[in-house]
Amino acid sequence: PQKTSFHRSQTLDFKNGYAFSRLPREGIGGDTLFANQLSQDELDDLCTKRTTLTYGQVKRSAPSRFTPAFVEYDKKVLKFDAYFMEEVSISPEENYRIRHVGIYYYLEDDSMCIIEPVVKNSGLVQGKLMKRHRVPKNDQGDYYHWKDLNLGIDLHIYGRTYRLVNCDAFTKVFLESQGIVVNPEEEMVLDPYTEQHRTPVQKPMVPASPDPFRQFLAYDTKVLRFYAIWDDTNCPFGDHHPCIIHYFLADDTVEVREVHRRNDGRDPFPILMKRQRLPKVFEDKNKNFPSCVLEITDHEVKEWYSPKDFGIGKTLTLLGRTFLIYDCDKFTQDFYREKYGVTDFQPLDVHKKPTKKVVQVIPPHNGFGVPEDSLQNCLSLVPKPPRKDIIKMLENNLKVLRYQMALESPVPEDKNRIFILSYFLSDDTVSIFEPPVRNSGIRGGKYLKRTKVTKPGSTPENPIYYEPSDFTIGSTIEVFGHRFVITDADKFVLNYLENHAESFPAATLQSIRDHLHPQKVEVETVSSGVPKKDLDDLIVEVQKELKLQEPFNTRKFHEAFHHFDKEGSGFLDQTTFLNICDRFHVPTSTILLKKLIDYCSCEEDKVNYRDFLLAFPS
Repeated sequence: PQKTSFHRSQTLDFKNGYAFSRLPREGIGGDTLFANQLSQDELDDLCTKRTTLTYGQVKRSAPSRFTPAFVEYDKKVLKFDAYFMEEVSISPEENYRIRHVGIYYYLEDDSMCIIEPVVKNSGLVQGKLMKRHRVPKNDQGDYYHWKDLNLGIDLHIYGRTYRLVNCDAFTKVFLESQGIVVNPEEEMVLDPYTEQHRTPVQKPMVPASPDPFRQFLAYDTKVLRFYAIWDDTNCPFGDHHPCIIHYFLADDTVEVREVHRRNDGRDPFPILMKRQRLPKVFEDKNKNFPSCVLEITDHEVKEWYSPKDFGIGKTLTLLGRTFLIYDCDKFTQDFYREKYGVTDFQPLDVHKKPTKKVVQVIPPHNGFGVPEDSLQNCLSLVPKPPRKDIIKMLENNLKVLRYQMALESPVPEDKNRIFILSYFLSDDTVSIFEPPVRNSGIRGGKYLKRTKVTKPGSTPENPIYYEPSDFTIGSTIEVFGHRFVITDADKFVLNYLENHAESFPAATLQSIRDHLHPQKVEVETVSSGVPKKDLDDLIVEVQKELKLQEPFNTRKFHEAFHHFDKEGSGFLDQTTFLNICDRFHVPTSTILLKKLIDYCSCEEDKVNYRDFLLAFPS
């Protein structure tokens, strides 16, 4: 009654894939089993077999040795010949295609593979169509077994239906040894498209003359050669094509070859018409008879082309094409002279007459862009930028003449507006900049980007641009409908005009001199409104402080500011200005330099770097 465990030990097991039973190692509930304890089956044997106790146990033969399946069926493969039908939807010549394959079943692991024999120049991806693996039979998880294979059945594998028609001898013997009745063999279905192209194509028979053998012996290797022109100008993009017409006297056939020239833009096909007999006059026939798809025979042709139909100056229509014969070779001339008595072989002049050169008319400028740039669209299909005077650009690089202007306008708000005109000597372009003024109500900045400006009254065909000689103090210039009055100029203008006095009128130079000379005693102010004298005193103090610092290349410092000032206005935004100073290690954090930057600053975070660079002489 105290026993609580009644479990039994395991007596069923598997070995090499086979189930078998063994004796329990312990009793119920884990009790110890004695070695001499007999089982119930052994006790039954002792009761029924008394002779065994007397004479001993009968010796039995040893069981056969166990052999695994992968050893028993190693390298044993079932091979079936099959085919499947593949739909072809992109070819007008075939609707389906028959492809022959070999299906291999490996007995060692019940795997299958499908291989299609490779056909040369088939254009198909052939070889192993399905790699070796166990092929699923249905959606319930079953796989194909060799018992499912037989001749004359349809095998559905991955959406394709394979028809098994034949097998090898080993496959047939194996299936019969396993009790499977092998179905009779079927004939392999051939691909209709492949069989159609394997049949030899019958060449059309060329109709011969009444006595072809005699004519062949008399005129073999004798060919009449005519030079002709094929007029194809009636068709779109047609032209006159030079051709050579060969008339073979051996069988009265004609061949037309097209003469190609270098870079004529045509495909180099030498033969325009292959060698054949050409009909000249047809018999009257029923219009409903489909003669266009049949060969031309002697019964349908009343007359064929012969040598008497050819000659210099004659126009022939060969298979719908019109040819004008203008010359022939010496053998052809001798043949016609002896047989037909023709003596006039003067060639025709078929060369094209030179066309008159059409004078190019340049259309008037439409007002958009520079006339020189717009003219390039009329000179070439792919416009190129107009050529620039490189020598002038190199000599006058970074040379800019700056003038101060006032806007001539009836609007009262425009009277106090100041504009800076920059004239670039490298390419004669002009840009206008309006310095920002605080609390003026007008947003300053770029007024006119860098471009050439024509004088009023000039025509688009012959534009006349403004030059430095046109800018005098008090003169009025018109820029795209806006009138400006020049009120001032910088010192560089006076120095440049004095150094090149021979290139400018004396009145222009004198105007600048008269204006700048009395200006030296007047109290000048910079663009920010600070007196010029205060700025000069601050610059002297800054220069004294900079002498204590490490020296640097001031020329490159000047060039850096001019490089970032694309418009030549003399103003830069404060961020770019400080970045340039940091690049050259200028101590902008000092009190004097901060004060100098404040003096040079103006509205919208702009800095007049020209006034700032006065402290850094190059």
